[in-house]
Amino acid sequence: MSKVTAAMIMGAGLGTRMRPLTDDRPKPLVMVGGKTLIDHAIDRLVAAGVTRIVVNLHYKAEMLRAHLAKRRDVEIIFSDETDQLLDTGGGVVKAMPHFEDVPFFVINSDSIWVEGKNSALPAMLAAWDENRMDGLLLLAEMKTAMGYEGSGDFALTAGGHVARARGSSAPHYAYPGVQIAHPRLFAGAPAGAFSTNVMWDRAIVAGSLFGTIMD
Repeated sequence: MSKVTAAMIMGAGLGTRMRPLTDDRPKPLVMVGGKTLIDHAIDRLVAAGVTRIVVNLHYKAEMLRAHLAKRRDVEIIFSDETDQLLDTGGGVVKAMPHFEDVPFFVINSDSIWVEGKNSALPAMLAAWDENRMDGLLLLAEMKTAMGYEGSGDFALTAGGHVARARGSSAPHYAYPGVQIAHPRLFAGAPAGAFSTNVMWDRAIVAGSLFGTIMD
């Protein structure tokens, strides 16, 4: 099994779709099952062997800093976007110096799931092959994607390669906001704010974006 010990949690969003829950707190601090969303993510990352996590900040940044200062089981580094939101791709690029040219998890702060027979993050590590993958996306079957609206984000083709769902005859899956990324995925990225979709589309063409299905 591959070892990935670094991660980024995307915590800078405005949380507009979660209002009024986010009127008085950043989205990562919304409570689910007696625990904040970001603590759910951190606990799963730590259980998978992650020792260093970068969290980007924007909306109500000081609340999130204060909350995460209580964690003692993992190193947490903040990437401050209070002056400018950089979207998913730009946020990762700004944090890239913290990853030292090694693969890392990227998790949306509102990603939460019920574990199946095989825990999702260890299963991703078992599937990860940095020699041929620039990115590995966690994918969920449509029937298990509660609250998801749409016909699927990605299709999974022969050999585990990912394609865009639209126009593909292969089975469609939802993307729950979890990936392993090699820094190669973001090589030559544009400056400023941009979506990770830009880099995914390039990797799809290159045949270096893969997917694995969660239980």
